[in-house]
Amino acid sequence: MNTKFKKILSFGAILASVGIALSACSGKKQDTAGSKSSKHSIALITDSNGVDDHSFNQAAWEGFKAYGKEHDLKQGKGGYQYFQSSSAADYTPNFNQAASAGYQTIFGVGYMLADPVKAAAKKNPKKNFVIIDSVVNGQKNVASATFESNQASYLGGLAAAYTTKTNKVGFIGGAKSQIIDLFEAGFKQGVAAGAKALHKKITVQTQYIGNFTSTDKAKSIAQSMYADKADVIYQAAGNAGNGVFQEAKNYNQTRPVKDKVWVIGVDVDQSNLGKYTAKGGQKSNFTLTSVLKGLNVATKNIANDAYKGKFPGGKHLVYSLKGNGVSITKGNLDAKAWTAIQKARTQIINGKIKVATSPSK
Repeated sequence: MNTKFKKILSFGAILASVGIALSACSGKKQDTAGSKSSKHSIALITDSNGVDDHSFNQAAWEGFKAYGKEHDLKQGKGGYQYFQSSSAADYTPNFNQAASAGYQTIFGVGYMLADPVKAAAKKNPKKNFVIIDSVVNGQKNVASATFESNQASYLGGLAAAYTTKTNKVGFIGGAKSQIIDLFEAGFKQGVAAGAKALHKKITVQTQYIGNFTSTDKAKSIAQSMYADKADVIYQAAGNAGNGVFQEAKNYNQTRPVKDKVWVIGVDVDQSNLGKYTAKGGQKSNFTLTSVLKGLNVATKNIANDAYKGKFPGGKHLVYSLKGNGVSITKGNLDAKAWTAIQKARTQIINGKIKVATSPSK
């Protein structure tokens, strides 16, 4: 072999090795799936609020991220991913896209996704599907997860009763449904129990936005309630509930800390939304507490079951105060309120307090 030809081969080998190295680097950058099999991959189909709604979807997504961290799975194909829906018209296409992309366990978050879950599960019998906040019966590849949010909302009602100075509190719901009925029913019962224990008469104003997206309407309702002397508002309104926080912040910035009004958060710890600067320059926080709906617990647990080959298909899983499937944060509650809440929590778990599932008329 002549020297010139050897040099050409040598140069070609160098180029080939550089090309392989570059390809490997490029592949690593693009490949966000990790080294695990796609049989462990999970996908989240959101409603129209997306995973950064500071509420319902975000709670579910936190469970996804925790699952990924535990099993060394990355966000992306073969790992964990979300498919955001702009409207209801996107639900079915997003399920189809997730299934086609190879995700093995696919979650629909919200009762409005029940029918799309049913259809997708029927179309893809070898994949696992999960419906959150609804129940799908008769399909062995669908697991259903619901939450006894009335129990944690009862504790939120106690928090409001022990905190109010005006003896007027408010409840703002998103879209009227059996799911939000749980929040309203528990809250009102908790307020009544707290009022009785404190020998007070407390009134609860209730209004619904009509959806989970209209922050402006939520803000307007909150403005009306605060103007009518309500000093604690519990909002169960998904992304729309951000409007309640906006109004509380506007209201509180013009007053000294001692005259602040409060918001009770929902689904996730919303204490970060309550930060503000009061009149006079003092930093403070108006998130009294947050009623947690353990979507992060449910999504992570179900994903882990699927990982172990024990996907709970055909089962209805119920998450309650027992096991912290629902819960409440200490937040800015005083010691007296927190003690009453802890006592009631134990009584609910032990069955000594029965919490209603629909509001009294």
